[in-house]
Amino acid sequence: MKIAFHGAARTVTGSKHLITLTNNTQILLDCGLFQGMGHVTDKLNDYFGFDPKKITYLILSHAHIDHCGLLPKLVADGFEGKIFCTPATMDLARILMMDSAKIQMQDAEYSNRHLGEGEEMEEALYTEEDVTKTLSQMKIVEYEEDFEIDENIRLKLTDAGHILGSAAVHLTITEDGKTQRITFSGDVGRYGDLLLKSPQQFDQADYILMESTYGDSLHKDLDPIEDMLFEVINHTCKVKKGKVIIPAFAVGRTQELLYALNGLELKGNLPDVPYYIDSPLSSKATEILRNHPEVYNNGVKQVLKVDHDIFGFKGLRFIESVEESKKLNEDPRPCVIISASGMADAGRVKHHIRNNIGNQKNTILMVGYCEPNSLGGQLIAGKKVVEIFRDSYDVKAEIQSIKSMSAHGDYEDLLQFLSCQDPAKVKQLFLVHGEYEVQQNFATRLKDHGFKHVAIPEYHQEFDLDPAQPEGDGAKIA
Repeated sequence: MKIAFHGAARTVTGSKHLITLTNNTQILLDCGLFQGMGHVTDKLNDYFGFDPKKITYLILSHAHIDHCGLLPKLVADGFEGKIFCTPATMDLARILMMDSAKIQMQDAEYSNRHLGEGEEMEEALYTEEDVTKTLSQMKIVEYEEDFEIDENIRLKLTDAGHILGSAAVHLTITEDGKTQRITFSGDVGRYGDLLLKSPQQFDQADYILMESTYGDSLHKDLDPIEDMLFEVINHTCKVKKGKVIIPAFAVGRTQELLYALNGLELKGNLPDVPYYIDSPLSSKATEILRNHPEVYNNGVKQVLKVDHDIFGFKGLRFIESVEESKKLNEDPRPCVIISASGMADAGRVKHHIRNNIGNQKNTILMVGYCEPNSLGGQLIAGKKVVEIFRDSYDVKAEIQSIKSMSAHGDYEDLLQFLSCQDPAKVKQLFLVHGEYEVQQNFATRLKDHGFKHVAIPEYHQEFDLDPAQPEGDGAKIA
């Protein structure tokens, strides 16, 4: 058995991890879009590093676009197998992949209208028809169901607490009479999340693929999110008479913001300004979350006893059409605009930033992780000039960040996630979904906690998982 890492290897996005059995069965874990990787992003998304026609099964950990966003291209390029995921992941993936197809087509059309001499035309990676075919190949697996994929492969999904429907993937694979247990963490949520239940414990694994986005960070000891939102909105809208632009992922982050703003209203502290959710996708995702109350934690359930709509409050309006979105830029009045995407690299929020970044009255508020090369990452890093749609813009707006708003666990959460494991029985732990320096620091922590065999795979690197090797010898580079 071999495993190769074709994405999220020493970087955060583009999740793709390929297990190949001795009988040539191939299991792909996730098939995500690379995001925010600068000028190489398109090249990375064009090349899988494997043949889609040879993939037998695909298991999707959750619906964020950096985990599911290349599924339609995989299908368009010849993958015909089943895609296994939780019911909520299927609901969310449907709207996210459709939205991704639309955004790609719109962005390509916009860029092609502004081509310079000699520049090549841009094309979308896939179409809405490709998304429809992808959905027809998806099969639902419930949390904790002991699911038989085939006579040699069993699957169990446990709640990862990251977003609605997110799962850690647990495979039990039998080859030549020997059994190997492989766990892929997906993205791990936080213990004590604003909305969701904490990640579940899971059975002992032989090999673990572990995310490490915040492997050297702690989210604790930061001001409450409600207080920070109030401070930014009040200062910008009431004192400076400007706009607050918040790039936020449509799934998870937008709903957390709505819940926190609703909390301010319940306490009588919500600044009296218009609030716009300028993302049809966010509207759909919020409705899906409303329809899955079983995922809420006990704190949310207590709030529901006094407020039946935890995502609604005075002054909130959902923007649907492009025309309405454009009018927001023509309206000079103070307001709060929450729009996708979270790294500010695509979608309507990119237009809002372009139209508001040059005014010092305004604030661009980042509310989660941004890949360093993304527009959001550049703003957080303090760049004074940024490129948006091929033009340069001076950064005059105030840039703020709420670092505690993350659906990813910090290193204490990640260690707690692994606390159900006996480190001596883990033959190899692979760190994925993280920046290399962060992963090196987290690897040191893991070794201090007894995980002696920790690898940080390179892009396209392959390892042998040999069941015949002595206990604890680790995986060998193929």
